[in-house]
Amino acid sequence: MANRKVVPEARQALNQMKYEIASELGLSNYQTTDKGNLTARQNGYVGGYMTKRLVEMAERQMSGK
Repeated sequence: MANRKVVPEARQALNQMKYEIASELGLSNYQTTDKGNLTARQNGYVGGYMTKRLVEMAERQMSGK
């Protein structure tokens, strides 16, 4: 299966979330940083926190809160 967005319109919001999370994790200038110069752990943290936050958002939406 190709890695493509189910809702392409969400791309900008997901990118913004990625940059915010990177900033929260202390990775300044993440948008312009060569990701190959970061450790797998640093890149993994960003993706992991994005997933955690998206799951939390979905849980809240499903519970009506």
